[in-house]
Formats: sequence, C-alpha cells, structure tokens
Amino acid sequence: MRRRSIFGTSLAVVAAMGLAACGGGGDDSGASKTVRVTLANHVWTENIKAALPEFEKQTGLKVEITQLGEDQLSDQYNVKLNAGSSDLDVMMYRPLQEGKLFAKNKYLADLSDQVKSNKDWDYSDFQPSPVQATTYEGKPVGVPIITEQEVLYYRKDLLAKAGLSAPPKTLDELKAAAAKIKAGVPGTAGFVARTGKSPAVTQFSSFLYSFGGDFVDGSGKATVNSDAAKQAYAFYGSLIKDSGPANVSTDMSWPEAMAIFTQGKAAFYTEANSLYKNATDPAKSKVSDTVGFAPFPAGPAGSKPYNIPSWALGVNDASKNKSNAWKFIEWATGKEQTLAQQKAGVPSARASVWANPEGTANYPKDLVEAITASTKDGVAHDRPVVVKVGQARELVGQPIVDAITGKDAAAAADTANEAFQKFLDDEAK
Repeated sequence: MRRRSIFGTSLAVVAAMGLAACGGGGDDSGASKTVRVTLANHVWTENIKAALPEFEKQTGLKVEITQLGEDQLSDQYNVKLNAGSSDLDVMMYRPLQEGKLFAKNKYLADLSDQVKSNKDWDYSDFQPSPVQATTYEGKPVGVPIITEQEVLYYRKDLLAKAGLSAPPKTLDELKAAAAKIKAGVPGTAGFVARTGKSPAVTQFSSFLYSFGGDFVDGSGKATVNSDAAKQAYAFYGSLIKDSGPANVSTDMSWPEAMAIFTQGKAAFYTEANSLYKNATDPAKSKVSDTVGFAPFPAGPAGSKPYNIPSWALGVNDASKNKSNAWKFIEWATGKEQTLAQQKAGVPSARASVWANPEGTANYPKDLVEAITASTKDGVAHDRPVVVKVGQARELVGQPIVDAITGKDAAAAADTANEAFQKFLDDEAK
C-alpha cells in the first residue's frame, strides 16, 4: 500500500533518519513502564498534565509527554508515522483533519477489544456522532476527548430593540430577523459568519445539512450540486451579502467574524460553541452582558448542526506498548477525568457529564440548552471526510465565496461538484 503524508503526497520510508522503527502492528513484547504520549497545545493537555501524578501513582507507570503546536504536531506525525516509528504510544489527533489518512494508512490501532473491556469506563456513554467520527470501517480507532457543535450567538438587546421576543428557530426566521435589524439599526449588520473559502466550509456545513444536503452521498459520490446544496449555498451567500457587514471581505475566518460580533457590529453569528468565551468575557467582548445562545435554526430538513470531536486520542499501531497506552487513554477519558475537564470548560463527548449539574455549572444556561439540542441530531462531520482535507475544503468552499459576491450559486455548485468528483476519483486510486 502506498503511504501518504499528512499533506497528501507520497513519502518514502525514512528509517534512515535514525528513528526507532518497527513493522506496522507492533506487539507488547517490549512493553515499557514508560508511556510516551504526544499531545497538542490545548487547555485539555494542561489539565491532564496537572493530574498525571494521580495516574502514575495508581498504575506504577511513568508518562513522558511531548507537547507541540498543531503545525509541529503534524510535522512530527508526518515523519514518524510514515517511518513506522514505535516511539509514539498515545497520539492526540484531529479526527476530521487527519483521521481518515491515519486510519487508512493503518497508523491507528484497532481499539475494538479495548473499548469493551471495562464496563465502568462505559463506551456507550460517548455521544454517537463523535464516536462515528473516530470509527473507521466499523472499528473504533480513537476516543473523542473534545467536542464542538455549531450554535447561534445573538444579541439580546438588539432583538428587543427589533421587537423580537425570542431568537429565531428557523433559518427563514433568522433571515427575516437579520434583515430587520440591519435595516433598523444603522451601522449594525444583521448577521456575520466566516466568509473565507476554506474556513467557511465548517460553519456552512450545518446550513448544508439543515437544507437536507451533504458533501458526499452514501455511495461516495460528490453531491455539492444537489438541489439541497444549491439552496444552502444561495441562502448562506445571500444572508451575508444582504444582511452582513458593509463591504464584507471574503477571507474572514473565525477571529475576524468574532471580532465584528464582539465589537457590537452584528446581531447574529453562527459559530462553534467552543469559542463562546470570546463573546462572554468582558475583557474580550464589548457586548458580553447581552450575548445569548440558541440552537442552530432549523432548515427544510430540520436543525442539523455538526457535532464533532475536534480532538481524540489514539494508539500508534506500531507501538510495542499498546496495553499501557490504552491504560493511559482509559484513565484520561474516564468519567472522573472527563468531568474535571468539563468543569474546566472543555466540552466533552460523554453524555453523562452534560447530564450532571456539576458538568454544566460553569456554562451559560442557554448555551447548555443549545448544545444539548445539537447533540440529538448532530452530524458527525463538518467538512468532507477525505484524506486531503485542505484541498477538498478549497473545492467545496468556492461556491460560498461566489454566492457572497453575488455570482450564480447554482452554476458555481455545478462547477465545484465536477472538480470535487474528480478529486474523489483521484483519491480513490
């Protein structure tokens, strides 16, 4: 099998670089009392590091942490995993960014037996969508640790000024309310969201699903020019074009869109719930005391926001220390540690912590309600589930930009679908 790098290009095995390498699917014959864990820079990581003495005391194991920024993490995985290196045991990875690549190349160990081995750990407690996103060909290859859902951020004061008693429950209501506020409050946009070709894909996805569409159908064919997809592209584009900020650019990611909202320049904003403190922290937001949250508004197919794991833990299939690697994952993703993470503001994939008042005490009540609604019918991906994710996002994101700038969204979707189908065909070779 040809192995591909994280960036989608073929790589020769680089064992000559002096990396400790072994054949794929290592065993535990050389099991070590030291578990080597590679983690991303994240508040989840800091919380786990603080709790490590407890794990080491319980198990008699030693944990060796390598902590890296996202780009450095990708670079290290790119080299070591392609080399078949056994000096990685536990890997923190992004299921929707590199999960398919890792699983397809057999970098991630099959955890089917492990997730069933401890009833108290309780795999059934994890929400279905994050579990789906960490499963490959019917086998669990990761355990979700951090989740995101798309919710509606809104300004309570602007709704009151417009005579609206509640946030919109449907996309049509959102469009009407955004238009009304933009027309009635000079200098304020009715709606803001990401506009950049690639960054917008994730947040646009919930609009796509709520119109009844998706990026790919059940047989693996591109569907970004379905009737539902064309309607979603046109709706998203016109919402920003007609009710968005004046002279809106088409290169905004979340920091730019969030800044417009937190500076008091927009009434509605659809975004990941994980970013909510940017809007509610008085040190970051001029409108912190007026921000509300609501479930993603329903489209023709209902309210179908994404519910995804932004990060997960997996075991390197080449590790010779798999049993101890699993002990670390089992502890780090157990109910006790998960509740502690949740209380610290890290949204969990476990249903039990959302049902526990302790787990939601530090979150705004309306945000908890919006998240709870999102997990019921949430979709397990917020972008195409492919190996070359970046390239795919560029292709399916082009109609978003075209619709925002007033071009024919349907024609743009047709063009994008043709290019995306060729991409899928090439990737399947």
